Amino acid sequence: EQKITDFTGTFKLNTSNNFDEFLEELGVNVVLINMAKMSTPVVNITKDGDIYTLKTIAGFKNSEIKFELGKEFEEARMDGNTVKTVVVADGNKLIQTQHGKKEVKIVREFNGNEMKVTASVGKVVSVRTYAKQ
Repeated sequence: EQKITDFTGTFKLNTSNNFDEFLEELGVNVVLINMAKMSTPVVNITKDGDIYTLKTIAGFKNSEIKFELGKEFEEARMDGNTVKTVVVADGNKLIQTQHGKKEVKIVREFNGNEMKVTASVGKVVSVRTYAKQ
């Protein structure tokens, strides 16, 4: 049996690349994009049994999703849209796919004290790194 990476912890944004372009491609309004650019989000991932909770505390807007690996759920995204989402684990990665008007893929890669988040929609790719607290 493959050992599942421990994805839990608290992670604070360290570097951000192309995030506003990613939000623009999603159709997020300019005011929210500017607030997102100014915030330094903290992501908190906990696990209770088979259920993961992923909280994003971004100051202006917080979000929380609860999921079981491989089980589809409805996610109310920060841009106001509700999408069908599934999260799977692959080695040291959590791969989240959102099925909406545009398909979004978010890969969270865990290496030591870093979480690297690669989010893509259309041809736009954003990479953000977070430091474990």
